[in-house]
Amino acid sequence: MNPDYQKPGIKYLQGEWKQDSVPAQKRLVTYSLYDLKFSCDSFFMKVSTVSKVNYGADTCMGSGHWAEYIKGTYTQKQDTLHLKGEFCTANGGYKDEKTCFRYGDYEEFFKVKQIKDSLIQFTSTSNVIPINARLVKRTNCIPKPL
Repeated sequence: MNPDYQKPGIKYLQGEWKQDSVPAQKRLVTYSLYDLKFSCDSFFMKVSTVSKVNYGADTCMGSGHWAEYIKGTYTQKQDTLHLKGEFCTANGGYKDEKTCFRYGDYEEFFKVKQIKDSLIQFTSTSNVIPINARLVKRTNCIPKPL
C-alpha cells in the first residue's frame, strides 16, 4: 500500500539549492549547473547545460544553452543520497519521447558532504565534477497528500 502522505525527508536538505559555477568552467567544452529543490521526501532539479559544441538540432540546443528538469523522491543512507525520478517539463508535467533530450526514468547516487549549513557538495558516482550548491531558501517539510 502507498502511504497517504509524503515522508518528512531529511531536514538539512529541505529548501532550494543552487550551483553558481564549476571548477575550470571557462576551459570546459560542456558543463552543467544544477538547481535543486528538496521538499519533504521529494526533489525537483533543473540541469542547465552550456556547450561550445553543437551536438544536434539548434531548436533543442538553444545556441549552446539548454535545460532539463527532473522530479522524484530521494533517500539517504549514511553519506549517499539516492535520487530516483523521471525527466519532466519545467512545470513538472509529463515529458514524452518526442521532446528534446532525455526522457523517462532518472536515477543517480551522490556522495553528500555538508561543508557549512548553507553549502553542500554533491559528488555524483557517474561524474567527476562535484556540485557545490549554496542554500538559496530554507524551507520546512509540510507533508502533502499523495
